[in-house]
Order: sequence, then structure tokens, then C-alpha cells
Amino acid sequence: MMAEVPNTAGLLDPDGAMDRLAEWKGRLDQLATATDAMSDRIQALRVTAADGNGLVEVTVDSVGALVDLQLGQRIQRVAPDVVARTIMNTIGVAKRQLADRAQEIIGETLGTDSPAARAIAERVGQQLRAADSAVDGADDQHGR
Repeated sequence: MMAEVPNTAGLLDPDGAMDRLAEWKGRLDQLATATDAMSDRIQALRVTAADGNGLVEVTVDSVGALVDLQLGQRIQRVAPDVVARTIMNTIGVAKRQLADRAQEIIGETLGTDSPAARAIAERVGQQLRAADSAVDGADDQHGR
């Protein structure tokens, strides 16, 4: 009985192997360029959100850090604890919007078909939403 020999013609074809390597390198270069573009866009990302009552407007940066806070005139007629809670809730809204926008950017630059892109988008969303949850938990602990 004779053992079956695997087809190795593609492996032993130097020109074919070089073509496959060049194609593979091209895909890697394209992915690196897209990843750089994604990173630049996410790092530049800022999201502004306002509460529905005109008390506060907040802006968060790409990592969810508060970079601007605007208080409306109406805060003078509202209890301080309501203003504080409104600020914290509005920061949470901004962070959720930031997570959504970051995930959109990842999809636009890396595509949605790639398992790596989906994993990156999921991780970014989890990190930004976890920071939002930590703020919500702090509110709960302080009876807000």
C-alpha cells in the first residue's frame, strides 16, 4: 500500500511563494495604515453632552476624562445635590456617546468583518462604559 503524498507544488514554487508573501505584506501594510488612522481619530475624539434642563454641558476627551464643564444660569435655582447629580449623569451620557463614536470609528477604519476589529471595538466600549459605571457606583455609594 502506497502512502498518499500531499500536494506540495505551491510550497515548492518560489515565484508563487514570493507572490503570496508580497500579498500578505500588502495586507499587513494596509492594516497598519488603517490602525494608525483609527488611533489618530480616536485620540482626537471629544464628545460634548448637555442635560435636558439646561443646567450643565460637559465635554470628555478620548479616554473619558472631563475636559470642560459649562454651568447654565438655571443652576442658581436648583439644589446643589441636584446640580451635582446632573453633572455626574451628563458625564455618563457623554462617556456612552464617546464609546459609541469610538466603536464607529473602529468599524469605519478597520471594517466590521475583521475579528480583530470587533475585538478592539468591544474592548474600547467596555473600557469607556466601565469608567461610566464607576462614576454611577460612586453616586450610589454617596446616596445620590
